[in-house]
Amino acid sequence: MEEKRSTVLIVDDDPAHLKIYCWMLQRQGYECLPALVGSNSVDLPITKQVCLALLDYRLKSSLDAADVAEKLKENFPKTPIVILSELPWMPEDAESYAQAFVHKGEPEALFTTVARFCQK
Repeated sequence: MEEKRSTVLIVDDDPAHLKIYCWMLQRQGYECLPALVGSNSVDLPITKQVCLALLDYRLKSSLDAADVAEKLKENFPKTPIVILSELPWMPEDAESYAQAFVHKGEPEALFTTVARFCQK
């Protein structure tokens, strides 16, 4: 019997970043659902249960991270949100909707944070 793996939703406006983060987390034993943020929308999955949403903070979109977080809360009300950013700390405006922060380029911090919220 195959073991059920936890699923991480990754939300970003850059398809290359979605592929990289999915690849990194899949190698750690997680399933990944990429969600691309477009110029004025985000393509969120409807039925898949996720243990965590990783959200890029700076988006090249008419939507900002707070707008996307609101949509995440509508679709996945109990799912924690982790901010991914090149900033060295949690942006103040993200503190109201995010449960954690990971600085981009720190894979060990990413893995530790994901493991805190998800089981493989």
